[in-house]
Amino acid sequence: MSSACGCDEPPVPTGEKAESTRPWWCDADLLLPIFSGVAFALGLTLEWSSQGTVASIAFWVGLLLGAYTFVPGAIRNLFRKRKLGIGLLMTISAVGAVILGYVEEAAALAFLYSIAEALEDKAMDRARGGLRALLKLVPETATIIRGGDRVEVSASELAVGDVMVVRPGERVATDGIVRSGRSSLDTSAITGESIPVEVDAGDGVSAGSINTAGLLEVEATSAGTDNSLTILVELVEQAQAEKGARARIADRIARPLVPGVMILAVLVGAIGSLLGDPELWITRALVVLVAASPCALAIAVPVTVVSAIGAASKFGVIIKSGAAFERLGEIRHLAVDKTGTLTRNQPSVTAVIPVDSTQEDIVLRYAAAVEQHSTHPLAAAIVAAADAVPTAEDVSEQAGHGISGVVDGDQVTVGSPRWIDPGPLRARLESLEAEGQTCVLVTINGTLAGAIGVRDELRPEVSAVVDTLRRQGVEVSMLTGDNARTAKALAKIAGIDDVHAELRPEDKARIVKGLANARPTAMIGDGINDAPALAGATVGIAMGATGSDAAIESADVAFTGHNLSLIPEALQHARRGRAIINQNIVLSLAIIIVLLPLALTGVLGLAAVVLVHEVAEVVVIGNGLRAARSRRSTPVLTASAAHRVPASV
Repeated sequence: MSSACGCDEPPVPTGEKAESTRPWWCDADLLLPIFSGVAFALGLTLEWSSQGTVASIAFWVGLLLGAYTFVPGAIRNLFRKRKLGIGLLMTISAVGAVILGYVEEAAALAFLYSIAEALEDKAMDRARGGLRALLKLVPETATIIRGGDRVEVSASELAVGDVMVVRPGERVATDGIVRSGRSSLDTSAITGESIPVEVDAGDGVSAGSINTAGLLEVEATSAGTDNSLTILVELVEQAQAEKGARARIADRIARPLVPGVMILAVLVGAIGSLLGDPELWITRALVVLVAASPCALAIAVPVTVVSAIGAASKFGVIIKSGAAFERLGEIRHLAVDKTGTLTRNQPSVTAVIPVDSTQEDIVLRYAAAVEQHSTHPLAAAIVAAADAVPTAEDVSEQAGHGISGVVDGDQVTVGSPRWIDPGPLRARLESLEAEGQTCVLVTINGTLAGAIGVRDELRPEVSAVVDTLRRQGVEVSMLTGDNARTAKALAKIAGIDDVHAELRPEDKARIVKGLANARPTAMIGDGINDAPALAGATVGIAMGATGSDAAIESADVAFTGHNLSLIPEALQHARRGRAIINQNIVLSLAIIIVLLPLALTGVLGLAAVVLVHEVAEVVVIGNGLRAARSRRSTPVLTASAAHRVPASV
């Protein structure tokens, strides 16, 4: 077609999978079945007008146009792959009908089967279309600072280290870290969370986020063609490479059914010809061949799974395979990591307890002086809480115990109560831990000076989510490496009864495996220490899709945001999709069971069987596409739960 018809396709970027953007009138895969139907309808009209010869020509045109869409492929599959497919059954039926003089019925079969196949392809394209829609969130160009000047470049040319200028209303072209400026970002299209995220210098931003307020200068941490959005798209597209468990069940049913139907048809034709009119029984054999074809069964699961996965990606749930989607719909137990999943992973100082006359600010400042050299999350909280942080020298850290150094000539040590004797503060420490706080002790020149309580607060939606899950019939367990007192205190606030604390990574994996052996269990976490447990769960879920690479690779599902409300939403969505899959499989098998005796006894002829079968196939496709509609039943994050978006996946 010429460009005057509007059929030219835009160029596809190098290395990117082509997606058809042509209108339907330029799509040969759809036009051939349509023209086949027009020719068939014209033939019927001419036949009713007693124009027999011209009607036959129209039927032949409709037959050839429709058959062209599936006969060549069926023959290639037979001779190259030794594959007996549904298309082969339709080919044999059409050829047999022509040989017996039923050109009109053959034309009807070719038209109806070709249009059903075309509708299936369009349905799958529609479902998959949403998977790459995320890439449209990235602008085509970006403004960067180069040699002191602002230069506009293609977003695909961005490299790590480039400093982007993001004006209000513009989208961030790739992942980065804010170097200057303060603003709020709309990340709803990426994470599904409607509350804008406040960002300041040092905060990470994700590709596709919309700058809603002030001017930002953002240093790129990912190339323009390799950022968090492209990674998410790759994760989603893995769903097309692996079929779910029920897809394999459908395949196992269809695989023996195709040769079985051919054998049945041969037996009907051969035995019937020996006992009666050969033409009658060969005709019935062809009708049986069409009646028992598992057309609807073959598409019952894939169209549903791909539709559902595409819909899930729109509200922030990335499902990596069809198998994972189906298993997600069976979950009855959820194991949850505490830090960074149930909590905000932003510890803050909640109490400073000096010993005797030691002042609180001295305990906090001395602790902050040495802790500023540590990368531990508790250290960051202590440093942030201190008004002034003196300089520390000769700092040394013992992993798992604490850190020490010289501050203003005094030897200062900050460490765990397991390393430093709490002495007179033991009772206060136990009380703080019972409230869910983690405590560190501070000594000055070898003498206990005080204790500091730090707590990583629960996400505000945790209690509501746990309650919703319980109503859905899903039990929740907390797994953490933190001390038992802290874990139980936070679990009580969250409404979680089953708590496993002071766990090593191998302990988490062992517990999750035991839970999964008892009933379908999902594990949700975000760190390297969660990876073994994620891999051992029925379904592993990576929180935020921004945790460690090990967690992402081990997980079957990834959340693009940190809103725990996604958990019950995802489970509900998967259960609904699973129900639709079951409906499609039952409907597909029911069609075959009902049509077979009707075809065998001659109640239905070839045209009637073809019509019923293909209408049923369209119904199955339509039912499967219902999975593309997601239903949000739980509230989005409250304003207090807004989080900063990490720089990259």
